[in-house]
Amino acid sequence: MEKNTVIVIALAVLILVSVVQAVQISNIKGGVTGNAVAASSGNLDTTGWTADEIMNYEMHGTIPARVQGQVVRAVSSAPSQSAMVGGC
Repeated sequence: MEKNTVIVIALAVLILVSVVQAVQISNIKGGVTGNAVAASSGNLDTTGWTADEIMNYEMHGTIPARVQGQVVRAVSSAPSQSAMVGGC
């Protein structure tokens, strides 16, 4: 009997964690406001970024922490579409 109780509790915890994560994911998807994205082009505004930050964004999609919450700027310099990804 004790084994069944442990299994039921473990499944309940697993379901609870799944529900919490599903809510968190939906909040993240709904909370993306497009900060630091130029309204006209929809591309990320990389003006003022260092070359290393731009490279990290182009190669890995990493956005610098200091950019989060930044006000939308009118000028946008989108990453090059012809650049080879993962190349040396």
